[in-house]
Amino acid sequence: MNDTDDTEEFIENVTFDELRVGQSARLSRTLSQEDIAAFAAVSGDVNPAHVDADYARDTLFKGVVAHGMWGAALISRLLGTVLPGPGTIYLAQTLQFLKPVRIGDELRVTATVGAKETAKKHVMLNCDIKNQTGALVLTGVATVIAPSEKVRRPRAHLPAFCLAPPADPYAGLRQQVRTLAPVRCAVVHPCDIASLRGALEAARLGWITPLLVGPAARLRALAAEEGLSLDGADLVDEPHSHAAAARAAALATDGAVEMLMRGSLRSAELIDAVLAVPGLRTKRRLSHVLRLEVPTYGKALLVSDGVLHIQPTLADKVDIVHNAIAVAHALGEARPRVALLSAQETVNPGIASTIDAAALCKMADRGQIDGALLDGPLGFDSAISPAAARADGIVSPVAGQADILIAPDLESGDLLARQLRYMAGAAACGVVVGAAVPIALTDRADAAPARAASAALALALAHSYRAQRP
Repeated sequence: MNDTDDTEEFIENVTFDELRVGQSARLSRTLSQEDIAAFAAVSGDVNPAHVDADYARDTLFKGVVAHGMWGAALISRLLGTVLPGPGTIYLAQTLQFLKPVRIGDELRVTATVGAKETAKKHVMLNCDIKNQTGALVLTGVATVIAPSEKVRRPRAHLPAFCLAPPADPYAGLRQQVRTLAPVRCAVVHPCDIASLRGALEAARLGWITPLLVGPAARLRALAAEEGLSLDGADLVDEPHSHAAAARAAALATDGAVEMLMRGSLRSAELIDAVLAVPGLRTKRRLSHVLRLEVPTYGKALLVSDGVLHIQPTLADKVDIVHNAIAVAHALGEARPRVALLSAQETVNPGIASTIDAAALCKMADRGQIDGALLDGPLGFDSAISPAAARADGIVSPVAGQADILIAPDLESGDLLARQLRYMAGAAACGVVVGAAVPIALTDRADAAPARAASAALALALAHSYRAQRP
């Protein structure tokens, strides 16, 4: 049996005369989210069972599965490059699809010569695909014309296949909040174009009824300069950012608004104003939750906390986890998978985050943290990659398919989020949770679409707070 090796510089065929009944070859491939997206892009098959995690969750397979013909393409690759190899002409292929193939499944594709027909140089090959458990997922018989002449050619090195980010990276979030009525929102000191546009865009989309809190003359001048209409937005005149933050907090305390939205002031300035008002405090600490749409991951990720807690204690992390779960619930995820991140997957007395993770998992076992599945400590790779989790010997309902990532500290959370955004093309929006009202908050460098999306995230929470106060 021959195993394929993509690192070899040449590909070489096996001619009809060299082929023997029983001769076989195989290749291995792990299905990734990129494989599904690329196949959908090339074929145009955007069946939501393959590309829509929210839809797929309620199907027979309870999650996204690969296109069946993606497996057939792996068989074609094996026949065209290895056995018989270059010069092979495909004539027919039967296929039986026996089990679904999921992201992270490790597939072994095997082709075995079953019969030869000398007159026409036809060869029948039995083709099987098995997953990492040995289960047969696809089987069939291929009929080909095998090459008569020996061919040995340099292996073609193709350019990397890169998928462009979706035209609307927040389409999934829009869908989740599409039925929610807008809530009254105090937009605090939106004195630059990105924050003002973000607030007005959120209003246009029907997510908020904006109350712009800041220097009224400056806001009107900015809107006029950029050709923006302030129709439908009330203005509360406050001379500077400190006064605007205090006034917005007071409005939230009085029930005049159901959410806050950061403008062009510093995050700490707004958070300090909220913490200064006893009426906005709850039984939990404040924490930040970032929602990320990562093109190479099959669903949205929540990451916490890369903004507020520099070195969180175990007590801090309990609230951080609770707050992140509350966001997931508000977005319709009834039992999110929470990965407690660390540098390694075993408890190490020298690494405090591993001990905290183990304690949080035990608290979940005892019902002190509910509404989610927790596992940790987990490395980032084991949290989001089924293949990495298997390689590390980790078997859990969380590993490889996390919905929520809890960072060990602010530095690691911030670095993780920025890497996903700037290197993986993730679209981000964020919210501060733990106060009596949600606070839409992302990076100061974020453009208007990200700011509007943060308002949508806070909108989902504001409606959940109507049902159950935090």
